[in-house]
Amino acid sequence: MENYLLYLFISTITVASPGPGVILTLSNSIRYNLMVTLTGILGIVVGIFVIALISVTSLGIILATSAIAFSIMKFIGAAYLIYLGIKLWRAPVTPLELSTNNHKQSLKKHFMEGFTVSLLNPKAIFFFMSLFPQFIELSANYTVQFTYLTLTFCSLLIVVHLIYAISAQAARKWLTTKKGRQNINRTSGTAFILFGVGLASTER
Repeated sequence: MENYLLYLFISTITVASPGPGVILTLSNSIRYNLMVTLTGILGIVVGIFVIALISVTSLGIILATSAIAFSIMKFIGAAYLIYLGIKLWRAPVTPLELSTNNHKQSLKKHFMEGFTVSLLNPKAIFFFMSLFPQFIELSANYTVQFTYLTLTFCSLLIVVHLIYAISAQAARKWLTTKKGRQNINRTSGTAFILFGVGLASTER
């Protein structure tokens, strides 16, 4: 496969760029324990994998070419991001230890949050539809190359998000005050709302 290093570079920059997934990982890392954070990251990765699959099917073509389909997905995704933002703004401020213990049984919820954030981003479909053809050789097996590129992207996503998560975990000791945790909730909430508004105003 030609230009694989270039693909690695582009994918790393894309994964590391601040977006809803990164904000979700940072928020989970600061508010909850590492297991919750990893579950959220897994949801993000699975969502990205599904998006990559959709991008090479007829559904991906429909979403890319139909203004109505794109708008529907765009506004649903924007509404969900704004919902997450409002939920964070209204979230009660609890001690770190209590927050950690209360969410040990809610891993499915955090997985679905990560999965939904990834899945409801129509721009991701355009990204994969425009990126993959640049690095796939017509003379080689398409399925093998697609799988290789997708797994590479997902692996980079895991590594980068783990770095964000570990960094955020290290900052927890400076967020033990009620005011500090409230500021984190509201900063993350505001970021989600802004991403939602930005997504809603996105053109194809």
